[in-house]
Amino acid sequence: MGLREAFGSALDALRANKLRSALTLLGMVIGIFAVVTSVTAVDVIDAYFQDSLQLLGSSTFTVSKDPVISFGGDDPEARPDITHAQVERLAERVSFPVAPQEFFDVGRAQFQGRRTDKGNIRVIGTNEHVLTNFSRQLKKGRSLTEADVTQARAVTLITPDIASELFPARSPLGKWVQIEGGEYKVVGVLKAKGNFLGNSFDARMYMPITHLLRSYGGGQRDISMISVSAPSMAEMQTAQNEVIGHMRVIREVPPGEPNNFEISTNETMQSSFQQFTSILTLGGAGIGAIALLAAGVGIMNIMLVSVTERTKEIGIRKAVGATRWHILGQFLLEALLLCLIGGGLGIALGVLVGNGTAFYFDIGASIPWGWAVGSMIVVGVIALVFGLYPAYKAASVDPIESLRYE
Repeated sequence: MGLREAFGSALDALRANKLRSALTLLGMVIGIFAVVTSVTAVDVIDAYFQDSLQLLGSSTFTVSKDPVISFGGDDPEARPDITHAQVERLAERVSFPVAPQEFFDVGRAQFQGRRTDKGNIRVIGTNEHVLTNFSRQLKKGRSLTEADVTQARAVTLITPDIASELFPARSPLGKWVQIEGGEYKVVGVLKAKGNFLGNSFDARMYMPITHLLRSYGGGQRDISMISVSAPSMAEMQTAQNEVIGHMRVIREVPPGEPNNFEISTNETMQSSFQQFTSILTLGGAGIGAIALLAAGVGIMNIMLVSVTERTKEIGIRKAVGATRWHILGQFLLEALLLCLIGGGLGIALGVLVGNGTAFYFDIGASIPWGWAVGSMIVVGVIALVFGLYPAYKAASVDPIESLRYE
């Protein structure tokens, strides 16, 4: 029997017991689906996370009370807040740009009766280093200046989403935009920067933090983040060590005690995120392994039943010249075909559902080719391992006894 005839015969055997074959396929589909879905979702988010980290600037690092990315850990109440006064003291002690970032409000911006569609405009307090430290570029107008900050002026930089909604046919420069906290003069418009997991960088208003502290109060409030721009990548570690030393003095950390603040870089954030995604991947792989083991047992069971039901067929084939190797190969091929169909369906569904993350957050899709190929190899091994005994049993059938089987 040629390979083409063998495949045709295997398909006929599977079609002859559609329900049983479908139930057996289901276990294989679930196992591969669990693995591929988790890996695809992780790949999508991880790729986008790496791209988004580049938006923060390659030679910048941040100082914050708690880790920027955290999946459980220190109690926030155990550490004192980082105040604006501490930020100013740090800026006085170092020679490179230091910029605070604090979120004061979220709402709708308006200009002469025109309002932004969504109430997700973030009001952010910072200083004259906003462009350098937050990797932003100016599209028109000017940036915040040192005078704006020291004199606590009511001025703002707006982002493209706000500019397009409030000023569709005119320049926003010099206009006064209103938000719940007050009215602010637009001095500059920033270039688009995109979004990260639904959090838009283009629906923001950057203002002097000194003015916002007066308007909203809370001079002792915790500053979300301090961004520090090192002179170059080569001097990153030196700059970090210098900032750590100054912050320990400013925050009165006793010698020998651990820091009561966090230093975060692109690499540390990437490492923290990868720990989380590794857990997701291992979880999906664990669930998939259990489902695949159950599917393998199911395949062995259906093949043993098939051998029993086809005893007479096996005897006839042996009587007309089929060897034990022919019979063994035929049943192994049926098991392999059953696994490959289930694996293929699991991969297709897993990629589709896993990329639902990409569609939801409007980011690029991903296909984990390595895991897909690896999954097909795994299902092939499962077919051989769990199909070998039924195939051996079929090949060992005595042709004379099998012809008497009813």
